[in-house]
Amino acid sequence: MKNIIVPFLFLFSISVFSQKSEKNIQLATQQKTDTTGDKMKKRLISSIDSLMAKSYERGLFNGNVLIAKNNKVIYQKSFGFTDEKRQTHLNDKSIFNIGSIAKEFNAVAIMILVERGLLHLDDKVSKFNLGLPKWAEKVTIRHLINYASGMPRIESGLTIINDEGAWKILKSNDTLLFEPGTGYRYDNGNVFLQRRIIEKVTGISFEEFVIKNIVKPLKMTNSVFEPKLGYKNRTSCYDMDNVRCPELKFISGWLWVDINDLYKWIDALNSNRLISKESLQTLLNNPYAKDEGGSLGRYFEKEDLQRHNGVSYKFESIYLNDFKNNITIILVSNNLNRVWDLGHIIHNLMLGKEYEIPKKSIYQEIRKESLGDIIKAIETYYVLKEKSKNEYSFENPGELNKLGYELLRSGNVDAALKIFSLNVSEFPGSANVYDSRGEAYFNKKEYQLSKNDYQKSLELDPTNKNAKEMILKIDPLLSTKK
Repeated sequence: MKNIIVPFLFLFSISVFSQKSEKNIQLATQQKTDTTGDKMKKRLISSIDSLMAKSYERGLFNGNVLIAKNNKVIYQKSFGFTDEKRQTHLNDKSIFNIGSIAKEFNAVAIMILVERGLLHLDDKVSKFNLGLPKWAEKVTIRHLINYASGMPRIESGLTIINDEGAWKILKSNDTLLFEPGTGYRYDNGNVFLQRRIIEKVTGISFEEFVIKNIVKPLKMTNSVFEPKLGYKNRTSCYDMDNVRCPELKFISGWLWVDINDLYKWIDALNSNRLISKESLQTLLNNPYAKDEGGSLGRYFEKEDLQRHNGVSYKFESIYLNDFKNNITIILVSNNLNRVWDLGHIIHNLMLGKEYEIPKKSIYQEIRKESLGDIIKAIETYYVLKEKSKNEYSFENPGELNKLGYELLRSGNVDAALKIFSLNVSEFPGSANVYDSRGEAYFNKKEYQLSKNDYQKSLELDPTNKNAKEMILKIDPLLSTKK
């Protein structure tokens, strides 16, 4: 018996030792993996911070940024100031106008009512007795949430209208721009009617419904509808000359949020806490204009990526919602600049792709000079290109295009043409720069030159619908001129 027990104890002790050794190896491997993961995370955060700090230093970003990975915030920071006085620093409680992103609240409110059986997406607008013309018998809620209604426009150029003005336009126009479901036009009339239908169905204001069914349940404690100047934590937008934006009167129903509340909103949609996965997909996928996007911005099915941006005067916001990699990137700004570019650059950085810190804006550098002496501004452009090519964004045609359109809007068509012509000479292979100069020539009533540019734009990009439409518009004008 003793001879049997001793080998058994010996084998048992070897087994225990072996198990302990295996556990120790597993633990050591896990600790090594964790350490490697921590180092990679720190490097990633350091790279993001460097990108944002450099962008702020170069005058390319003033605002707040938040990045989440696997449902956890990994980076959040504020850069810059709350208004043009540049005395109060932004923080994570700063409230921003998020522009078109706020249209998501009425779209989701619609889907909440659909899920409750209080309305259907194929209900005609006429069902809600809003006093609209006959076209309301053709337009459905589904058309409204996808900007496929063809309803009369409530906006024209820089004209700003309120609720009363919107009603007046809609009730006095009995012609549709196109048959519902056959086209796409991004217009706030669709948003206006969504909000009015929500009020008709629920018996309370749109604002009340959103606060009760979205803001409070999600504990969006720092969100408020259209806060007045002086409201706690409210920001004001301002331009690069530190001039405050005018306070615009517009149709009602715009929710201002801080970046934490905006993340709560996105996270709630991702986790289906407000509407079902099916309802979310309905809002993400526009059946009438797949490449245009819908109520929740643009959805890229192949990448499983949602992108939505909003602009209101000099306020600009963007978020990228990468479902595949569980990444959310949010930037909110009150000083319109490079928010769009930075969102995509951060996304590339997060995915381990190549990225480049944005260069200084050549648009910003020569803008002020352009407003006074366009010839001198162009001379400055060439001097900087020769001496500081690697410092400024000379490789981006959007820089000069932005300046050209600013001059065009200000009524200085000749200066705008000089900038657009400079852009054409710098980027002769870009269809868009010819399209832009064609618009400037059209404004100057130089119809043949305008047509030439639109034809060149079409030659470079045969899918350019605007160029085709403009040529059709110009031809009769040329015939009349003859």
